[in-house]
Order: sequence, then C-alpha cells, then structure tokens
Amino acid sequence: MKKLSARRRHPLAAVVVLLLALLFSGGLYAVFAPTSKAEADETAQSLTIEEGKKLYSVGCASCHGTGGQGTSDGPSLVGVGAAAVDFQVATGRMPAATSQGPQVPKKKNIYSQAEIDQLAAYIASLGAGPAIPTEEQYGPQGADIAKGGELFRTNCAQCHNFTGKGGALTHGKYAPDLEGVSPKHIYEAMETGPQNMPSFPDTTLSEENKKDIIAYLDAVNSSKSESPGGLELGGLGPVSEGLFGWIFGLGGLIAVAVWVAARTAKAKKS
Repeated sequence: MKKLSARRRHPLAAVVVLLLALLFSGGLYAVFAPTSKAEADETAQSLTIEEGKKLYSVGCASCHGTGGQGTSDGPSLVGVGAAAVDFQVATGRMPAATSQGPQVPKKKNIYSQAEIDQLAAYIASLGAGPAIPTEEQYGPQGADIAKGGELFRTNCAQCHNFTGKGGALTHGKYAPDLEGVSPKHIYEAMETGPQNMPSFPDTTLSEENKKDIIAYLDAVNSSKSESPGGLELGGLGPVSEGLFGWIFGLGGLIAVAVWVAARTAKAKKS
C-alpha cells in the first residue's frame, strides 16, 4: 500500500491519468461516431424520399396511383427501380402527354437532375429494382468494341438496325435512333426494358457486356468516315436497300420484258 501511495504522489501521475482519460474518450467516440454518421445519412435519405413523394403526387400520381400501384392510365411502379425513373424522366418520356400515339416519344425534360434523383429515391423505396448505374459501369474504359458489335448485332440490330439508326415496328411503334443518346440512358434502357424493348438484366447481359455494346455504339456513331459501300441510304439497312432493289431492280426487269415482247410482236407482223 505504501508503494501504491508513493506512485500516486509521483509527479507524472496526473499526466498518466489524463492520457488514460483521453484514450477512453477517444474509444467511446470511435464506437459511437459511425452510428451518428449513419443516422445522418438515413435522415438525408428520408428527406430525399419525402421530397420525391411530393413531386410524385403532383406530376405522376394521376396516372400511376397515389402509392405507385398503377391505374388504368399507367402501370404500377412498384419494383421498377431508380434506373427506370432516371431513364424515363431524364429523357422527357415521362410525364407523358395527355394525348399520345402508340408510343411515348422522347421530348424536352421538365425536371432538374436533383428532382429526378428525388423521384427515383421515392420510387425505389416502394420496392427493390435496378439502381441508377455509375460512370464506372457504363464508361468506355476497358470495353471491347468488337465484342460489343457482336452482342449488338445478336440482341439489338433486329429493331435498332446494325448501326443503331432505329427502325419501324408493328402498329405504329418504332425503335428509336440511338445516335446521341447518353451512355447512362442506354445502360438504363438495357437494364429496365422501356416500352417495347425487352430488358437485359445482368443474368442475360453482364455489366461488361453492356459496357461493350455502349462502346460499340459510340464508335459507329462518332465515326466520320464515308460508307465503304457507297451510298448508305441513310444507314437504315436491309429494309430500305431491299425496297430500292424491289423498285428499281424489278422495275428494270419488267421494262426489259415489255421491250422484248414488243420487239417480238413487231417481228411477227413483219
């Protein structure tokens, strides 16, 4: 006890006690600080969702229902995910016009990106779905353009044409031209399958596959070289080229047949 009492009266005892107190308080802060940050993030996300709900009530609820459950005028949004919202709203397809044709066209966007993010957060809160992709997912870094061309011709060219120029579908619908479309929106379209387009989740086309396709489209659309085959007829592919062959090729054959028949008839009269 005498030795312990002597150590307590040591000149450095106060310093040791202070250091121990600082270590103890630092440990408590390390334990509780992450929780505080998580709570702050959760509060910010809740505010974003709340603002998105307000925007939804004004611009979307009349067609999609007050809780996103859908109505006779619009499909359910439960489970479509934030990516679908970002694509549809950022490209101006949503909100749709009051009177529309067989397909909702791209038009001028009426929301800011911050408002789109709020709407996306609210819709995402209704049910799990594809998230908005990051630049790392759709950026061209490390992409295989040749592989992207192969995948595009296999999965997309039937509707969008082999260079992405778009094309006609049935009942007045169409596959839009992909030139000038944001890489993020192309990725989101593949992920969510808007309107007539089928969806290509990661189980069908991996993240790398989608990146390759986007890189291919960027390459063919940014190329300034002339068509090696001559007149490309707008790049519309076999439909326009077949029509050209049908009209001029078959028309020429008919003209030759008529001329031969006329010559034969004239020769018989002679």
